[in-house]
Amino acid sequence: MSETVVADFVGSFNSEVSGRQEPVKGRIVLSERRLVLAADEGKVTIPLTSIFDIAVGNVPDGLGNFFNSTVTVAFEREDRRLVAAIEAENDKIEKFTTVLFKAVLNGTDMTVKHPARVGGRVTGESFAPSKLFLQPQAVRFTRTDDAVDVDLATVSDFDRLSREIDGVSQSVLAVKHTPNGRSVTTLAATKSARKMSILGRYLRLEYSDLLADLEDVSVSETEIETLVAIYSSGPDVSLAAVLDAGASQVMMVLDDLRNDGLVVDGEGGPQLTPKGRVVVSKYLEEVNE
Repeated sequence: MSETVVADFVGSFNSEVSGRQEPVKGRIVLSERRLVLAADEGKVTIPLTSIFDIAVGNVPDGLGNFFNSTVTVAFEREDRRLVAAIEAENDKIEKFTTVLFKAVLNGTDMTVKHPARVGGRVTGESFAPSKLFLQPQAVRFTRTDDAVDVDLATVSDFDRLSREIDGVSQSVLAVKHTPNGRSVTTLAATKSARKMSILGRYLRLEYSDLLADLEDVSVSETEIETLVAIYSSGPDVSLAAVLDAGASQVMMVLDDLRNDGLVVDGEGGPQLTPKGRVVVSKYLEEVNE
């Protein structure tokens, strides 16, 4: 049966399977079922079902100190735990990392309780079957009649739990986020501890990237009020009227927010960037508490 190739590029790699001290150049081919590292000396085939971890930027000892922009794949083979490190240009590694996570995680069977909490109130919702799909800076859990989207820019906290569901102990991801300005908690469970671990790695990676972008950004109270107004107002709404401020003052604040990468211009007016949504989410979380 043929397989769909989702990534195919030239890079450098090394693996504990080969026993080399230095990486070699070759082709990295990712299909919907396996990852193949092919060089003149031979190839290493890694079934996606054997992958239990994916890390970016860290190269294990023993694979050489010759890597820069990398992704490391940990996998099992004949009761052994092995790793392979892959290096390429930054943009290629970023794209490859995204499609690798999707190849491993998309379509995973899960159960979701949403919302499990609204503010501090426990709801009466039950766990319902769903499928997991990764979106740009978000995850989607598709249920029978709808979908639950978790925008990582609205997340304030992650937690890893263990719960008994239908008589079986399962790994549970608890996500606290603020869609539509209200604080809610979503619980997502899977019977596969391996898949849950990789999902946790993906979420930490994506979320840490968002937070890293905000490290050097300082936001004033006026700027926060403006961001919240943009978040809660519809398109073509006068921010000056919402904020009860002069048009020139609002324009100056928006210029500062654009320069900080928190706002961009859209068809209906200013819109929040993912960084801007993180700022608003953290502010709303503090207010809700």
